[in-house]
Amino acid sequence: MKKQTLTRRGFLQTSASGIVASSALSYRNVLGANERIRLGAMGTGGRCRKSLMGNSKAEPDTEIVAICDVYEPNLLQAAEVAPNAKQLRDYRALLDDKSIDAILIGSPDHWHARMTMDSVKAGKDVYVEKPVTHSLEEGAELIRTVESSGQVVQTGTQQRSWEHFILGKQLVDSGKIGQVTFVRAWWFQNYAISALPKKFDVAKLDTKAWLGNAPQQEVTVNKFARWRWFWDFGGGALTDLMSHWIDVVHWFTGSPVPMTAMTNGNRYVLDWECPDTITCVLDYPKNFSVTYHGMMASSIDDGGLEIRGTRGTMKLDRSRLAIYPEGGELIGKLGEVEPEIMIRSRRDGTIDHVRNFLDCVKSRKKPNADIRVAVDCANAAHIGNLAFKQDRKVRWNVRTGKAEN
Repeated sequence: MKKQTLTRRGFLQTSASGIVASSALSYRNVLGANERIRLGAMGTGGRCRKSLMGNSKAEPDTEIVAICDVYEPNLLQAAEVAPNAKQLRDYRALLDDKSIDAILIGSPDHWHARMTMDSVKAGKDVYVEKPVTHSLEEGAELIRTVESSGQVVQTGTQQRSWEHFILGKQLVDSGKIGQVTFVRAWWFQNYAISALPKKFDVAKLDTKAWLGNAPQQEVTVNKFARWRWFWDFGGGALTDLMSHWIDVVHWFTGSPVPMTAMTNGNRYVLDWECPDTITCVLDYPKNFSVTYHGMMASSIDDGGLEIRGTRGTMKLDRSRLAIYPEGGELIGKLGEVEPEIMIRSRRDGTIDHVRNFLDCVKSRKKPNADIRVAVDCANAAHIGNLAFKQDRKVRWNVRTGKAEN
C-alpha cells in the first residue's frame, strides 16, 4: 500500500478518501477587512506575550493598545512587544476603555472565568487561554454570561484551527478508521530539569490582586512560576495538558461529556501540590473510552493521541497525522504497519486560531473554540481531578451536572 507523505501546503490540495480539506480552512473572507481591531492584554506572562500578543501583532489589522499585569516585570516585558500600549495594573481600567474591541487573557486559571465574564459585560470580545474555568461550578454561569452578552469568545484549544487536526476530524467523520472505541492520549514534559526563575521580586507583585479568590497565602517563586500545579490557581496535568487532547476527542466523536472517571497519580519528583505523574480513564456514552497518561519529569515522546477504530488507527500530534489501516502491510515483527496516510505540519496552530478569532470579531460568527465546547473540555478535566481527589470512580450525571456515588 502506497504511503501518502504530504507537506502542510501540499495536503490542502489533496483529497483523502474523497474529502477535500481546503474548503474548511478559509477564514479570511470576512466583513470589515480594512478595519483595525484594537486589543488589550491581561496577564502578560510568557504565553500571552510570546504567543497571543506576538501572533496578534503580526496580523495587519490589529493594534495592541493596552496591557495589564499585576507583576511589574511582566508588564515591562509586554511593553517591549507593544511599546505604544497603555500600561495598567488593574484590568478593570482596561475594560473601561471604550475604544478597545477585544481582550487577550493569559492570566492563571483561577482568573479566567471572572476576567472573561467582566470583559463580555463590558462589551469586549475575548480570546482566553484554556481552561476557561477553574471549577465545575463556574461553567454554567460562564456560558449564560457569554451567550447573553452576544460577544465573541475564543478559547485557546488551538487544535480546532490547526489544518491537519481539521483533516483528522473529516477523516473520522468519513468512517476512514471505522467505529472509534478507544483513545490513548499522553503528554510528557520535564520540569525537573527546568529551573525556577532566578529573579522574582515579590515586592513588585500585587499579591492581593494576583491571589484573587484564592485563600490568603504567601506567594513564593514556586507558586508564581508553577501556578498550574497548585490547586488554588490551576488543576495540574489534566487542565493544563489533557484538556487539549480531550477537546480533540470531544470534537472528533461528537461526545462532549464523560459518564465516568477514574484517576490515579502521585508526586514522586516535583515540589508542588498536583501529581507529577498521573493516569486518568474516562468512559463516554458513545461506547468508547479514553486514557490519559502524563509525567512531568520525563519528556521523551512529548504529547499525542492514538484514536483506535475498527478499520484503522489515527496517530495525531502537533506535527503530524498518520492513518494505519487494519490488515495493512507489516513493516516489523512487533505489528508495525506502514501508514496509509502521513501528513506533516510545521506551522503553529495558534497562528490560525488567533486569526479565526480576529475574523470572528469582524464577522460576528461563532469561533472555532466557542464557550460551550470550552466548558465541556474544562469539565472533563475537572471531573478527572474530582476522581483523583476523592480517590474513587466518579459517575457524572449530565442532567444534574453533579457527581454521583
